[in-house]
Amino acid sequence: MNQEQHIIQQVIGLFLKYGIKSLTMDDIARHLGVSKKTLYKYVSDKNDLVRRVVTLQSELEQQIIAKICERGLNAIDEIFEISRIVAELLGQMHPSVHYDLEKYHPEVWRSTFKHREDFVFNCVLENLNKGKKEGLYREDLNTGVIARLYIAKMDVLFDGEMFPATQFNFREVYLEFFRYHIRGIASHQGLQYLIAKVQQEKNSPTNH
Repeated sequence: MNQEQHIIQQVIGLFLKYGIKSLTMDDIARHLGVSKKTLYKYVSDKNDLVRRVVTLQSELEQQIIAKICERGLNAIDEIFEISRIVAELLGQMHPSVHYDLEKYHPEVWRSTFKHREDFVFNCVLENLNKGKKEGLYREDLNTGVIARLYIAKMDVLFDGEMFPATQFNFREVYLEFFRYHIRGIASHQGLQYLIAKVQQEKNSPTNH
């Protein structure tokens, strides 16, 4: 990893911890232990830095999800593992990150999150089709409709007016949404499998 990649990766951690708007380029340089001149060797301004950071974070998240999808898990185990990763990422994220992006870096928000939505849509669609074939999801599911509803609901999760950060925790909201989603699409067989899996998770030594 070269210095440029190292800087971008470190800034991901800063934005997740402190939010975006609250950090100036001087703050970022100080946290990284580099001069502002060094920072400007790699980015033209803060908006460029935000774009680079969000792009890299999205790529890293997609790589993690792609690896889960390559493991050959059944549909419920697969979506369960993906939801665990998403919940963990949301738990690490400062509540203002999405608001800061949408309000102060709208072009970055639109371009990056359109790409992310396309990725999530395809991932959910593949999972739904797999689950139907395995008998774990309802036979009568309209997978195209459900995948689009999933994307629409994900947008609502980050709506600061619907779920103010002062009242709601992103991670908890997402987990509630995930439970709502999976129970709505599971067949009788899938629901029985899900209940057994949740019980197994609760009884796991790592949860005590």
